[in-house]
Amino acid sequence: MEKKKIILTGDRPTGNLHIGHYFGSLQNRVKLQEEYEQYILIADVQALTDNFNNPDKVRKNVMQVAIDYLSCGIDPNKSHIFIQSMIPELAELTMYYSNLVTIARLERNPTIKTEIKQKKEVFGNDGKLVTYGFLGYPISQAADITAFNANVVPVGEDQEPLIEQTKEIVRKFNSLYGDVLVEPEIMLSKMSRVKGLDGNAKMGKSLGNAIYLCDSTEEIARKIMSALTDTTKIKKDDPASPDVCMVGYYHKLFSGKEQDIIFKECKAGHRGCVDCKKQLIKNVCEYLAPIQEKRRYYESNTKLVEDILLEGTKKAQKTASETMKKVKEAMKINYFE
Repeated sequence: MEKKKIILTGDRPTGNLHIGHYFGSLQNRVKLQEEYEQYILIADVQALTDNFNNPDKVRKNVMQVAIDYLSCGIDPNKSHIFIQSMIPELAELTMYYSNLVTIARLERNPTIKTEIKQKKEVFGNDGKLVTYGFLGYPISQAADITAFNANVVPVGEDQEPLIEQTKEIVRKFNSLYGDVLVEPEIMLSKMSRVKGLDGNAKMGKSLGNAIYLCDSTEEIARKIMSALTDTTKIKKDDPASPDVCMVGYYHKLFSGKEQDIIFKECKAGHRGCVDCKKQLIKNVCEYLAPIQEKRRYYESNTKLVEDILLEGTKKAQKTASETMKKVKEAMKINYFE
């Protein structure tokens, strides 16, 4: 049998996953696990780059993210779910790769530049809160990818510069030490980023504009009732445009063929915003019901989740150890062997 190609993906455990994660990556991961040998990283070390002063938050969310994965259909018999900090080879590889990348190159990385700019806007322009660990994020990510010989890395467009930097590191390493590391290919997400309830281009944990996979019916209803609608619609029977309304935007995700009727009535002024929101609440809750049923199962069987994480981490450790052996041999630091 032809050996499956390897794919690496994952998330930082800084909070529960939301519908942006589901449509942006989780759905696709469930499909990809049928075609690839899939490693899914819970990146707790990288979460600490800007949560170093709140380790309890990161620790708690490792389990929550794992439960979200399993609830959405990630199969531990097909995908290896593992915890980043439990693979010491990743920190070691990060150290070796750091010699191959200049500070100037890290500062030019578009993703890092954008995030540093955002930090300065929030905390001031001196940049003193940008840590060595944060600046070195692309190097850490390169270690994650290459430790498991990933052939493919699925990302959104905003993350593409990080993978390009990984490719540069691989080429530099292989040119110096021999053909050891696998250069990954980028798999760009076909799904554009899901917008927030407030119309923000990004649905984010820190922005308070997300519907989480674990949200109760009451919480989903509260959030949708406060969602941004067409501001030109004043009265119930005024015509409106679903294209400038976040409720209309989410109907496209959750309402299937029913959206055609909803949009037609909205444009003709035959459907008020409250009725439209109530219909969306019903559709979102029905859509998420199977996921939340599984979630309740795993929440009441946390020992099973721990066992899955331990098994996935053991598999990841074995693969990373084999890669490290090749790296050390190539770098001539395999002493006493």
